[in-house]
Amino acid sequence: MPKTAVIGARKRIALVAHDNKKRDLIEWARYNRAFLASHVIYATGTTGKLLELTLGIEIRRMNSGPLGGDMQIGARIADGEIDFLIFFWDPLDSVPHDPDVKALLRIAQVWNIPVATNRSSADFMVSSRLMDQPYERILPDMEAYLNRRIEEV
Repeated sequence: MPKTAVIGARKRIALVAHDNKKRDLIEWARYNRAFLASHVIYATGTTGKLLELTLGIEIRRMNSGPLGGDMQIGARIADGEIDFLIFFWDPLDSVPHDPDVKALLRIAQVWNIPVATNRSSADFMVSSRLMDQPYERILPDMEAYLNRRIEEV
């Protein structure tokens, strides 16, 4: 029987956007303000400040992405404190903290949390019938990894 974690009816959602995608995320968030106001919202630094100013709702702000905010969001995902990641990233723009971006997307995949990377996927995610009810998320089976044989160095 797989291990599961219940995502409650009130979701904990992280919002992240690369600089040239912030306008898209802000416009999307403005359109979805009522929805976002009924959930717990996390965001990286600048994005969080823009969201607070635009939406007038509480945003749990992390550091700016390049200053560790992506890693803070990733740590909260690993700790089971964030249920969803909406990350408007630009695949055509190289940023100095690309390894952090990849790590954030990887950790979301490892822990089986839903990820939206653009407006269309975010629209489909938030309009899902599952958004207003609890959901049992299947957790990865880490036993084999944790109990693997480790050779002495």
